[in-house]
Amino acid sequence: MQFDLVSMWKSMSPLAKGVGFILIFLSIISLYMFIERMLSYSRAKKQSKAIAPKLADLLKNGQMKEALALCSKKEYKGSHLARVTAAGITALLEGKEANLNFSEQIETAQRGCDRAASIFNQELRKGLAILATIATSSPFIGLFGTISGIINAFRGMALTGSGGIGAVASGIAEALITTAFGIAVAIIALWFYNILNSRVEIYDAEMANTSSQVVDFFIRRQQAK
Repeated sequence: MQFDLVSMWKSMSPLAKGVGFILIFLSIISLYMFIERMLSYSRAKKQSKAIAPKLADLLKNGQMKEALALCSKKEYKGSHLARVTAAGITALLEGKEANLNFSEQIETAQRGCDRAASIFNQELRKGLAILATIATSSPFIGLFGTISGIINAFRGMALTGSGGIGAVASGIAEALITTAFGIAVAIIALWFYNILNSRVEIYDAEMANTSSQVVDFFIRRQQAK
């Protein structure tokens, strides 16, 4: 038996080949989810960076309705900063319309910011559960190929009537390849998951900071009157 990839693939059992196809499919999903999430995060960062100075100027001038209209524009739809700010302003204005006292208005605005941040957090985490599942399950999927390879090794021993390396080489190679492939897919998925999860934590901190700044602005505006 030749130990190049093509020869080893041809010698694999149907079960081992099926495991290989599944792992290839999972690796493609992992790569797709990573690229799609990174593009989404990049878009959120870019839009937030663009809208931040504009919102700051409007809020400083007390133009809350104008700030709300700016946050609602299509080009800032993916901005986490715009989402949280818009939710805070909307909640404050609704509190005023409901004739709540200022303390209740602030509490309402804070809850509005928190809800928007929570919803956006769920959007940011879209697909991360899939990556976590791939990372944890891929080694076990690879074990099916390992079992198949061991069975083939024993079959080779039975057919030749000996336990020489030539009789078991094909099955052992099959077992090692599928095991290594499963571990490799799991490692890659885990790396992707950790990278994306760290980005989500950064955005969570930014949204919490924005929420605090928006509420503080409302308080300062009220005290300045």
